[in-house]
Amino acid sequence: MKMKYLILLALFACIGNSFAQQTPASKQTEAVTIVGATAHLGNGEIIENSLIIFEDGKITQVMDATETKMQYRGRIIEAEGKHVYPGFIAPNATLGLVEIDAVRATDDEDEIGSMLPHIRSIIAYNAESKIVESMRPNGVLMGQIVPRGGSISGTSSIVQFDAWNWEDAVIKEDDGLHINWPDSFTRGRWWAGEDPGVKVSEDYQEKILKLEEFFASAKAYLAGNNQKTNLAYEAMKNVFTGDKRVYVHVNAKKEILDVIDFKKDQKLEHLVIVGGYEAHKAIEDLKENNIPVLVQRPHDTPNSDDHDYDFPYKLAGILHNQGVLVALESSGSMERMNTRNLPFYAGTTGAYGLGKEEALKLITSNTAKILGIDNMVGTLEKGKTATLFISEGDALDMRGNILTHAFIQGRQVSLDTHQTELYERYKKKYESASK
Repeated sequence: MKMKYLILLALFACIGNSFAQQTPASKQTEAVTIVGATAHLGNGEIIENSLIIFEDGKITQVMDATETKMQYRGRIIEAEGKHVYPGFIAPNATLGLVEIDAVRATDDEDEIGSMLPHIRSIIAYNAESKIVESMRPNGVLMGQIVPRGGSISGTSSIVQFDAWNWEDAVIKEDDGLHINWPDSFTRGRWWAGEDPGVKVSEDYQEKILKLEEFFASAKAYLAGNNQKTNLAYEAMKNVFTGDKRVYVHVNAKKEILDVIDFKKDQKLEHLVIVGGYEAHKAIEDLKENNIPVLVQRPHDTPNSDDHDYDFPYKLAGILHNQGVLVALESSGSMERMNTRNLPFYAGTTGAYGLGKEEALKLITSNTAKILGIDNMVGTLEKGKTATLFISEGDALDMRGNILTHAFIQGRQVSLDTHQTELYERYKKKYESASK
């Protein structure tokens, strides 16, 4: 019995180790030169035969290989026929906050309460998440980790997807405050015997008033000499100074216009619309007030009966072509799993009014601008962080998105996941059984 017990312990230990977190890549110690690839810079430009050099985690050269006699440096990657892209960025994501939806103990995306600006998603971020590591094989190398729930959900942070812990992962800590704007219309609760049809929300204005009162109370608190600390009000300080962006999750035209009025009244410097399903009805207002939009995922059905079947595919292009700064987000049903499909969402918008290089901006440079990290990432440019990847083909097409190399801050990261481990294990088992 004792021997059987020891064998079982050893077996469980092996299983645990086989599914443990991958070791994050070590700091870059040698220069890397990528030569011959088609470089998609993320700003709309392409270099067909490129030379890219990076060292100490920073890009030092990006140029046409046919027009330079520059010496290659360090490790050389011959990439003729392949493509190089800046790492894709996933905004408004809950990656690392929930591992298994059906297991409550792994769900840390929402806290009890309504006005929660002091809730920091980064504290709950799980860098060891199996879902997070599954982003890298599709080129999604960074994300904005956002809490959910309440009127004010809390504060997001931006991370890269190869780290031991949140401290190592963070790119920009506490970057933005997230507000869920109330709906002016609501549906009846059919399960309570109410008419399931759409009707005017009777407490819409009341909910907005509560938001305004909270902002007013926070300003009064910060302007006074307080004996007791209020964490919620303290968390609003950087919002009022403009150092923290405000992300308002809202879809309908009326609500979007009310959000714009709220921005003016509160004198908010950086406000972003998240979702924006009817943003095309308020284009001039958005442009006039310099408000960008994180458009909801395009792989969805229309919300309105009178919309074209492909309206969600076209929305990003409509806004972009009219001069609104746009990027893509992927929240919604099964959002953590679907975040890895971000490049294919962009590919769809490219086929419906944008073109490939403009569509690429929606998950690279435009996202970086909206999140306020464009000085570090988002494009392949000298001086920026070497967060990029090499693909066999078109990375916005699932047939061509086959990564051979990926780098985060100059460190070559693994493209294997726990799924790769399972595949290799059962492949060996099958091959052994077949002999």
